[in-house]
Amino acid sequence: MSRIGKMPIKIPQAVQLTMNDNLVNVKGPKGTLERTVHPDMILTLENDELIITRPSDNKTHRSLHGLTRTLINNMVHGVSEGYSKTLNIVGVGYRATKQGRTLVLNMGYSHPVEITPEEGLEIEVPIQTRVIVSGIDKEKVGALAAQIRAVRKPEPYLGKGIMYEGEVIRRKAGKAGK
Repeated sequence: MSRIGKMPIKIPQAVQLTMNDNLVNVKGPKGTLERTVHPDMILTLENDELIITRPSDNKTHRSLHGLTRTLINNMVHGVSEGYSKTLNIVGVGYRATKQGRTLVLNMGYSHPVEITPEEGLEIEVPIQTRVIVSGIDKEKVGALAAQIRAVRKPEPYLGKGIMYEGEVIRRKAGKAGK
């Protein structure tokens, strides 16, 4: 039995969950998310808890069991509390600014790099060397954070670049002198 899949999802009081066939719609104080789940997964709502069961023990159903539970749990968490990722910018002259909704990164290239988030995502720049990406959809928040990080990945010799908060860069020694 899937250890993740068999855990029930607790639905907070502020969150409203509706199911039509294999379409799950979650509405909360921060917004609304919807997702189509696999038609074989069985969803039952009991006492503010959503329980996901699988019809058989074949490999496809076993793998979909935990995945479906995690995706729906992420939706419930997103509309009630939201997600955020913090990126740190390390390097002389590297900085980020915000112009309207657009993030402008000066990362040592001949031109500034501009990134505009899609609807439902917010970018904050509390200081020039920190960028905070937030939103209700965990996948979109992670994808935008990865897109920002890809502008200048951290390099192993000096540790310069854009990195997630708490990320550890494995450093290399560089040239060994005689």
